[in-house]
Amino acid sequence: MSMATRTDTQSPALHVADSHDLIRVHGARVNNLKDVSIEIPKRRLTVFTGVSGSGKSSLVFGTIAAESQRLINETYSAFVQGFMPTLARPEVDVLEGLTTAIIVDQQRMGADTRSTVGTATDANAMLRILFSRLGQPHIGSPQAFSFNVASISGAGAVTLERAGRTVKERRDFSITGGMCPRCEGRGTVSDIDLTQLYDDSKSIAEGAFTIPGWKSDSWWTVRTYAESGFLDPDKPIREFTKKEMQDFLHREPTKVKVEGVNLTYEGLIPKIQKSFLSKDREAMQPHIRAFVDRAVTFTTCPECDGTRLSEAARSSRIGKINIADACAMQISDLAEWVRGLDEPSVAPLLVALLGTLDSFVEIGLGYLSLDRPSGTLSGGEAQRVKMIRHLGSSLTDTTYVFDEPTIGLHPHDIQRMNDLLLRLRDKGNTVLVVEHKPETIVIADHVVDLGPGAGTAGGTVCFEGTVEGLRAGGTVTGRHFDDRAALKETVRTPTGTLEIRGATAHNLRDVDVDIPLGVLAVVTGVAGSGKSSLVHGSIPAGEGVVSIDQGAIRGSRRSNPATYTGLLDPIRKAFAKANGVKPALFSANSEGACPNCNGAGVIYTDLAMMAGVATTCEECEGKRFQASVLDHHLGGRDISEVLAMSVTEAGEFFGAGEAHTPAAHRILDRLADVGLGYLSLGQPLTTLSGGERQRLRLATKMAEKGGVYVLDEPTTGLHLADVEQLLGLLDRLVDSGKSVIVIEHHQAVMAHADWIIDLGPGAGHDGGRIVFEGTPADLVAARSTLTGEHLAAYVGT
Repeated sequence: MSMATRTDTQSPALHVADSHDLIRVHGARVNNLKDVSIEIPKRRLTVFTGVSGSGKSSLVFGTIAAESQRLINETYSAFVQGFMPTLARPEVDVLEGLTTAIIVDQQRMGADTRSTVGTATDANAMLRILFSRLGQPHIGSPQAFSFNVASISGAGAVTLERAGRTVKERRDFSITGGMCPRCEGRGTVSDIDLTQLYDDSKSIAEGAFTIPGWKSDSWWTVRTYAESGFLDPDKPIREFTKKEMQDFLHREPTKVKVEGVNLTYEGLIPKIQKSFLSKDREAMQPHIRAFVDRAVTFTTCPECDGTRLSEAARSSRIGKINIADACAMQISDLAEWVRGLDEPSVAPLLVALLGTLDSFVEIGLGYLSLDRPSGTLSGGEAQRVKMIRHLGSSLTDTTYVFDEPTIGLHPHDIQRMNDLLLRLRDKGNTVLVVEHKPETIVIADHVVDLGPGAGTAGGTVCFEGTVEGLRAGGTVTGRHFDDRAALKETVRTPTGTLEIRGATAHNLRDVDVDIPLGVLAVVTGVAGSGKSSLVHGSIPAGEGVVSIDQGAIRGSRRSNPATYTGLLDPIRKAFAKANGVKPALFSANSEGACPNCNGAGVIYTDLAMMAGVATTCEECEGKRFQASVLDHHLGGRDISEVLAMSVTEAGEFFGAGEAHTPAAHRILDRLADVGLGYLSLGQPLTTLSGGERQRLRLATKMAEKGGVYVLDEPTTGLHLADVEQLLGLLDRLVDSGKSVIVIEHHQAVMAHADWIIDLGPGAGHDGGRIVFEGTPADLVAARSTLTGEHLAAYVGT
């Protein structure tokens, strides 16, 4: 019987394949999880909530997503697996019902100088093909429009075996690339201030070099110059002959022998460029970064005018637009330009390119341009750029895992993000979201609340169910779910103003504004309206200004809160003084390290393409130090016991008695101030959550001397309950006489402000203007901007 004429009304029995509608996790113990068992519905939107550090990421990313990725990797041959990252099985008893996981996290995109929004999203690749087909004059293949490909040509003789005879033939080749030859595709050229590299009144033997790390006995640096034979080490540098100066500064790499050791000598300028300028500035140690900032000035390349492209690439146009113009356009404008191209020969390419550009606009990034360096994107922008390739995907029954997708979004933009998450779910996908914002939690089909506290006080499931159930439940999230910060009845009076005149960075339109000092000033506006351009572009970090941005904390598994904040230095000195030994003994990365595990506390066994195994070191039992070091005590505790303490415990320990150490106590007080009292001093940085890292950075930066603190979205990664503590911290900073300027989207921070500066009205070239200046109460009363409307709705007026 055909389906059309079927009259049987009995529902067919459930097919066995349709019974797998849950992801089951049983006995998860990753990081701080305490035997967590949970069932997550498939093809639904599940939001994971809980205070920062409660175990959300450990469950979603460290357990579910990690196991899905590991199982997919295992489907490849052993040969292919050898080239892939090896993933260990998460500590969990049972994981059932997993599907392919696509992870969209907050990791910043690579800060390589050659990486742009266009190269990171394939939009540039499609544009290059478009110009190679339609551009006039025609200059070559797509790589002729790539700023990462240099033009090269060569010729020479090749030897061939032909019909038993050896034949020599002349061959030549050429590659036409789009790289600007002057700046090598970077868009900027660097100029080195030689006075910062050496003191020309001294000779090399007298210690003329002023470069960090260049010691007089170093084979690779100073001794190579002193004993190369090209220079007189005893002659002051200012008395060098023209040839000596050429060899000293610019000589090509040349093999030399120094005391029988083969070394490579090269001019000082290329050596500095290779050793310092080729590295990401943000990844440098603070003293190296300070040296680079002093010694190097970056200016726009005069030859390509910052476009990175060769003259030939810029000469080819479609209509009146060349590829540099197209990449510099705001993406929403570029989409309109592409839509206006009518060329059947490249129709599929135009459809694909337009789909990518429209996705940018749809996700709220239409204000970016394709030539924007990817390292300058905020964490939220980087996450949304990664989402673009998934928007039009035809995949279904996939698990999408998002880490706080609303980061960096104005309340006006959050609805758009919610629609996108629901659209992915409605296509038949499982969507797992780690989130703190009530506006996104409220759209969930299923909520999992972890807690009750953070670190060792968390790691259990406090609630599972619907949003209504969460509201009625007694969990920390449930209690704070409908919290609303009230507008202040009285606001502080400014003690002065910081004048900004004629600001034009990025999309700012000749902005004049007075930022009040001595108060809590909040700069807000939709994503892309020009907030960061105004604040960071006009208030450079430096004398008297402490800038705390969203930059990621860098650190290996050997780094911990004690090493990152500088707390370990006073602790080591206190131990050394009490025991009459060297401070280096009390560092697990130096002389005191256990010789068996080199101070790591665990032994890593590499199993080729199988996951490596980490086992606790039997010699030091995971304590990381030699046994002899643990015989030295301070206040009755050894160094490993001190590193196992929580911040709160250590604060009491170093606050009084035999172990009283004021320098350590000050750092511990700052950590407690930002709500990290539960964190253990020796916990590896790699195990900290996003919110914990943000606050650890805040605590460290608070030690810097300055009268003006500039904070960029400090609520990132913070639970509703943690935001209250942050507001208290900001108040204490202002009450101590500091000026605090905060770039923020969180309505609680806006409501708590003394003064609000709102940029807009839109993003990109639709923004860049001041649309409101005044108190939060005035902004709510006027409701004249998008921020005003959302803040009024938030405070319930």
